[in-house]
Amino acid sequence: MEYRSLGRSGLKVPVLSFGAATFGGSGPLFGAWGATNADDARRIVDICLDAGVTLFDTADVYSQGASESVLGAALQGRRDRVLISTKTGLPMGDGPHDAGASRARLIRAVDDALTRLRTDYIDILQLHAFDALTPIEETLSTLDDFVRAGKVRYLGVSNFAGWQIMKSLAIAERHGWSRYVANQVYYSLVGRDYEWDLMPLGADQGLGALVWSPLGWGRLTGKIRRGAALPASSRLHETASFGPPVEAERLYRVVDALDAIAAETGKSVPQIALNWLLQRPTVASVIVGARNEQQLRDNLGAVGWSLDAEQIARLDDASRVDAPYPHFPYRRQAAFARLDPPLVP
Repeated sequence: MEYRSLGRSGLKVPVLSFGAATFGGSGPLFGAWGATNADDARRIVDICLDAGVTLFDTADVYSQGASESVLGAALQGRRDRVLISTKTGLPMGDGPHDAGASRARLIRAVDDALTRLRTDYIDILQLHAFDALTPIEETLSTLDDFVRAGKVRYLGVSNFAGWQIMKSLAIAERHGWSRYVANQVYYSLVGRDYEWDLMPLGADQGLGALVWSPLGWGRLTGKIRRGAALPASSRLHETASFGPPVEAERLYRVVDALDAIAAETGKSVPQIALNWLLQRPTVASVIVGARNEQQLRDNLGAVGWSLDAEQIARLDDASRVDAPYPHFPYRRQAAFARLDPPLVP
């Protein structure tokens, strides 16, 4: 397993990490992803640790805390061998302090997460969404208090716009508070919006990307093919409306390219899609999930080898979309690109 620095920090994370959204799954979204109990979760943790996967990601909103609880039980006796990443900010109830990033909300959320995870510190705490109703200074000063108290070691965000991250970093620097070093983002061969603003920001400001849904919300598992019906077993029947949309023809172009490279390399479609992400700038770790041991072992096969330049170029071409303004002239015109060349094609 390869390990990379998480952004501009001293924390080393494995290039593959495990997403525990399937742990304790319930409800229309998380129940469709999986409902792994504590015993099965321990087996998954065993396999991950044997492969060098030491970072486990969860969130308080995943099955209303059940994911954190199952993960905490599965990690008992080996807390010193792992990194725990969790997120907070999305609603956990209907009360005035059950959502957001106010001081009142964050203090209770972190204490509750520590209890469920059966630990006295969180390695990476990320805000799950930007709270426009709370002053950024209030949020950042509270997060800094957690770091100084030893309850949290590193900070990050998820689902933030570029300006929201940049404003937060500027305020943290002004006050000498702990800064964000991680950005948990949606990024895949069928979802490359991360490249327009957030990737250049991460490269410039030292934020490492923790990639969620690297298989395009379950569309790049190798089960979807041009001209074929969606398999009856696909969770997309229940969950497609929750995730980012994908234009059908673009999806099929990507799948065709993945199939061709799979035939050349002997690797599976998911392994190729994951390996492509591992070659992208700013990516620190790609979060993989699994409902069973077979899926997990297949995903773990994405490391230890690399696509060659020609294969990467074919995947780039198949997945490329036109850049939005103001980015498109920097990709279409040499005069613009000379002043600010893009990080990726």
